[in-house]
Parts: sequence; C-alpha cells; structure tokens
Amino acid sequence: MTDTRPRIYVAGHRGMVGSAIVRALHARGDAQIITRTHTELDLCDQQQTRAFFAAQRIDQVYLAAARVGGIHANDTFPAEFIHQNLAIATNVIHAAWQSGVRQLLFLGSSCIYPRLAEQPIREDALLTGALEPTNAPYALAKIAGIMLCNTYNRQYGTDYRCAMPTNLYGPGDNYHPENSHVIPGLLRRFHDATEHGDAHVSVWGSGRPLREFLHVDDLAAACLHLMALPEAQYRRAAPHGLLNVGSDDEVSIAALAALVAEATGFRGTIGFDASRPDGTPRKRLDCSAIAATGWHPRIALRQGLLDTYRNALSNGLLSTHEPAPAA
Repeated sequence: MTDTRPRIYVAGHRGMVGSAIVRALHARGDAQIITRTHTELDLCDQQQTRAFFAAQRIDQVYLAAARVGGIHANDTFPAEFIHQNLAIATNVIHAAWQSGVRQLLFLGSSCIYPRLAEQPIREDALLTGALEPTNAPYALAKIAGIMLCNTYNRQYGTDYRCAMPTNLYGPGDNYHPENSHVIPGLLRRFHDATEHGDAHVSVWGSGRPLREFLHVDDLAAACLHLMALPEAQYRRAAPHGLLNVGSDDEVSIAALAALVAEATGFRGTIGFDASRPDGTPRKRLDCSAIAATGWHPRIALRQGLLDTYRNALSNGLLSTHEPAPAA
C-alpha cells in the first residue's frame, strides 16, 4: 500500500533542535519523516543537496542543520561558522524551491539582532544596529537565510517561514568543555566539580548579563505550530518574515549558575572570571506575535535544567569530553 502521508525532511536531525523536531513529528504520527546523516548527505555540497531533493519528493522542510557553538567556538572558528551556515542555507533553500517544495521552516537565532537592541527585542529590530562581534559571522549567515526565505516568497510565491529561537537547552546538546553553549557548559563544569569534590567553581564572565532560555522541546512544539498555521495567518503574524520564539522570561548568568549548581547537587562556592567575555549584556525576545497565534512555552527553567541533567547522565554525555554529534 502506498504511503500517502506528507514527506517531511528534517535537516540536522541529529542535532539538539532537529532531534526535538523529529520527536515531536513522531509523536504526532501523521508524516513520513525523511532524514540523512552528514555522512549520507553533506548540505554544504551543492550538487549533493540538489540531487537529494530531486530524488526524494519532499513536501515540507524543517531546516535545523547548522554549525553551532558558544562564545568560544564562535570566536575561534569564525570562518567555519559563516561559510558552513551560508552554504547550508543557500543550498537547501534553493534546492527546495527547485524541486517544488512549497513549505519550509528556517531556524535562525536571536543573535541576528543588534547587540544593543531595545529590550525586549521585536522582530522589526533586524538590521537596525551593529551585531555582537563575538558571533557576528554566524549571525550574518542566519540573516542571509531569512532574506533567502523572504525573497523566494516574494519572487516565486513559496511559503518559507522563519523562526528565531532564544538560547536553547535540553536533550541532545553539546557538552564539549570548550565549544558548548552556556547551559551545557555550566552543567559540565558543575558536574565535574561535584564528581571531584571541588569546593569552588569559576564561571566565565561577570555573571551580570541577562539571558532568556527555552527548552528545545518547547521550540519543537512551536515549530510544528508555526508550520500548521494557515499561510495568511502566518503572514499577518510575521509581517517582517520572521517570528521570535522564547520563554518570555530572563535570568542573570549568576542566577543561572546557582540553578545549575542546584540541579547537579554542587554545594561549594561560585565565582566569576571577569577577564572572560560576557557577550551581549541583555537579550530578551518579544514573543507577543507568536503568543497571539496561540503558542506558549510549557517547561519552566528549574525543572527543565533538572530533566536535562538527568538526560545527560543517562546518556553518558558527561562521562566523556567528546562533543555530541554535529547537527
């Protein structure tokens, strides 16, 4: 019997965001989910990407594939961050259009916005000021992806949508001691300190910057919600071609470190190394537009951190310094 369910390609299914989207699609159970590992399909290779789309008859795309990392990784490998993310966006979006894929969701990042944007950050703040220097190459690649979606919609009548999540955490994150984002980096550091009986943990930066965090399963739910919206409703909600997705809450890095210490059972003292970069001083998204469409986050930060730590322990992600699989 022929499977008539829509064929949905999740690009980057082994990464934190892509794997969460796959879980959500499996739970919904109404689609054929198409995935490829990096070994099977290099999305930085234009010919491979075009051949894949030409052969697979894809109906819908979630573009979650990306080269990602924290402040240290972005600052150390800026050429790789801009080149690989530009290549992925241009290859996938163009090949999707060439093969007749009408609906696509591009996953960006809150770092697309100016470093000193008015808080909370609205979608119309895009391109109104200078970017945070430590991740500008990555941000520019993501901005290019948004512009690709918007221009293909305008010129070719496609329905390519863009979601800009805040800082994410949850199952499938990268726990590398140098190249991880802030939450897995802190979980690693406090876990190691607890295991070794250390009395003190030093956290990068001053501890003063404010950050917003969203559990990746909440993001996945938002992605499916956005793709299910009628096109006219999405366009009304996203007049600038993108929608913010956040938790509508923020916490200082110092307060976050205390929550991570609680989740990992660390009982020592916490200090801050002000010689390390802070990054953007504050970055909270205005999520009123997506909230008006009916989506709201469900996972509170304290519980999400505890669940994430337990998941990392059960999957052995804190017993080795090897990075998680690339997105």
